[in-house]
Amino acid sequence: YFCDLPINKAVTTEVMRKSDAWTIENLVDSKELMSRAGHSIVEAMTENNLLNSPVAIVCGKGNNAGDGFVVASILKDMGYELDVFLLYPDCFSADGKHFFEECIDKNVGFFFFDESHKFEDYNTIVDCIFGTGFRGEPTDIALAAINNINEAGANGAKVICADINSGINGDTGEAELSVTYVKSDLTVSIGSYKVGHFKGDSLTATKSIINKDIGIVIGEY
Repeated sequence: YFCDLPINKAVTTEVMRKSDAWTIENLVDSKELMSRAGHSIVEAMTENNLLNSPVAIVCGKGNNAGDGFVVASILKDMGYELDVFLLYPDCFSADGKHFFEECIDKNVGFFFFDESHKFEDYNTIVDCIFGTGFRGEPTDIALAAINNINEAGANGAKVICADINSGINGDTGEAELSVTYVKSDLTVSIGSYKVGHFKGDSLTATKSIINKDIGIVIGEY
């Protein structure tokens, strides 16, 4: 379990949300930030030798899914074999839809996830289901996806989480149920560590964590 910044530099999810909004309003277009996030995830996977074809990218809602679509687009350009799994096909953010359409233009394969997708044929799995703002307990389709990711990870697949392990609260580090969160080889924090990365279930959810600076100005806005 490693990190590249002092733990006391971690912020709450509210500070992160406001910092992201301020940066978008004043400095960097939101699509550019999403692109940077996706590139940083690919960079981290490559640096830690966790990227091997075929790759499954499991996408939930909104901007969390959008980060996964950027990853998919990049990996397609790099020649990796990959598939995107959509949990909520009608829940795109505006930026996420932009990058999903980019994936379609590049002929990235995608599936509407159901419980039959066990991920046993994938060497690398990227979790983009829930972000740091997640609250509550994963249910139905998300619960099945988390369980199937963990099953594949237990059988040798490398699992990478975007920003935080899906199912964990970004402020408390806790999951509502101890088994309903993704267990990863690497978690790639985006922008700044969150306080929930260093508490509760987060401490055993991932083998390692690293933060990637994508240009978000962190502050109390």
